[in-house]
Amino acid sequence: MKYFVRAILATIIAALLSSCSYNSMVEADENINAQWAKVENQYQRRADLVPNLVNTVKGYAAHESETLEAVIAARSKATQITVDPANLTEENLQKYQEAQGELSSALGKLLAITENYPDLKANQNFLELQAQLEGTENRIATERSRYTDAVNAYNKKIRKFPALITAKIFGFDAKPQFKAEASAAQAPTVEF
Repeated sequence: MKYFVRAILATIIAALLSSCSYNSMVEADENINAQWAKVENQYQRRADLVPNLVNTVKGYAAHESETLEAVIAARSKATQITVDPANLTEENLQKYQEAQGELSSALGKLLAITENYPDLKANQNFLELQAQLEGTENRIATERSRYTDAVNAYNKKIRKFPALITAKIFGFDAKPQFKAEASAAQAPTVEF
């Protein structure tokens, strides 16, 4: 008789958890982890391209060592900071985003100095690397957007009733979003 009562209670509890979205919360949380891995993958792709780009520019612009060293340092810092998807917090995401922003800024400066080197701008290796870098930046933006969508869906799910109760019981907390950098509020100045 005890076994029968336990089986019925287990069935009722499983039905309640299912109706309170536990399984869909787990699925949404895992989707966020997968999307975060894709974001990191694209940032790693960019970090892997940087040494080739720096070496190509180095051959033409030997006296631009300060800029080249800044790119190398920014890449090093960006690859040292990692965020575990299970520990996505506002602070961790902010540190990660700052390191990636420093690398983006350094790469921008590196690409700007190439204007002084017509031979470099025409070099096939440089052009290919520049195209790869541009493609990577587009991939990063796409994966960040997909991550944002996954976090948005998850955060909505855990805040709705009755799923809110299940989320609180099982510790499903809101996940952080990417935030635009302060400099993104101002349009860049283009001069010819």
